[in-house]
Amino acid sequence: MAGFFYMMSNRKNGALYIGVTSNLIARAQKHRTDPEGFVARYSLKCLVWYEEHRRIEEAIQRETSLKRWKRRWKIELIEQHNPDWRDLFSEFTA
Repeated sequence: MAGFFYMMSNRKNGALYIGVTSNLIARAQKHRTDPEGFVARYSLKCLVWYEEHRRIEEAIQRETSLKRWKRRWKIELIEQHNPDWRDLFSEFTA
């Protein structure tokens, strides 16, 4: 089964949430409409980064690795491909 590693935020350089899912569209929609915990507390509704992996285990491994990264490195990763911190969820709903 394929998997996705993703990051949600509330604004440019704002709080970050890192997660893994097998269904990125459904998971991002849940964060937007029915948030819980950390996501709800910081209103993290903007999908700012995602990577698709062939297997869910690879996505989990990537998540585990990035959770060890410094915050600055995560921000640099986002800004390499999404410098304006656009909500990438719109790519799936357009």
